[in-house]
Amino acid sequence: MSFFISEALAEGNGQAAAQGDPMTSLIFMVVIFAVFYFLLIRPQAKRAKQHRQLVASLSKGDEVLTSGGIYGKLSNVADDHVDVDIADGTTIKVQRQAVASVLPKGTIKSL
Repeated sequence: MSFFISEALAEGNGQAAAQGDPMTSLIFMVVIFAVFYFLLIRPQAKRAKQHRQLVASLSKGDEVLTSGGIYGKLSNVADDHVDVDIADGTTIKVQRQAVASVLPKGTIKSL
């Protein structure tokens, strides 16, 4: 164990080891940011944009799946909420943002 300590002290003459090239550190930080951008930030922004477009395009009669896992058919579409028919005579009101996806016509009958 003392062998490694003496080597470390001899190499730096008892002082801290010299810092690396600052340009290398800058390049490393840029590469890390690029990886985060392309693997995390960009895909999430793309999904958010697609969801905003989906919510904006909702119309009466669409069959939807809510973020809570409820299948239903839109009976009324307002500015900030929608009415979803989930069974005969049963309608719930949810926020537009709670609609996770629009399903193809006839999907609910096949379930």
